[in-house]
Amino acid sequence: MARAATTSDAFNAIAEPRRREILVYLAVRERPVGDIVTALGFEQPSVSKHLRVLRKVGLVHMRCQGRQKLYRTNAEAIRPLHEWAGTFERYWQHQLQRIKERAESTIKNARPISNPKEKS
Repeated sequence: MARAATTSDAFNAIAEPRRREILVYLAVRERPVGDIVTALGFEQPSVSKHLRVLRKVGLVHMRCQGRQKLYRTNAEAIRPLHEWAGTFERYWQHQLQRIKERAESTIKNARPISNPKEKS
C-alpha cells in the first residue's frame, strides 16, 4: 500500500515529530522562522520545509512583515485533531477510573495484616 502524502491532511502532517514540536512552539505566539530555528535547534531549510507542509494543510498561517515571514498556529484547523485525541482521553480516563475503583475495592476487602510486635 502506498504511503499517504504528508501534505494530504493534518493527521499525516503531524505524524512527523519535528512538525509537532514546531506547532507546540508556535502555540504561544506568532514567530519568525529564525526564532524557530534557534529555539528548536533545527536547520533553517528543514524548518522551512516543515512550515511549508503545515501551511499547506492549514495548521499554520504565514504573514509577511517587511522581509520577515511570521508564522502562527491556526486554532480552527487544529480543533479536529484535538477533538479526535479527546476521544482517547475519555477512554483512558474511564480506564483509569476503573483501575482506581478496583484498587480501592481490593484494599477495602483485604484482611488486615497483623503486626507480630502488637501481640504482647
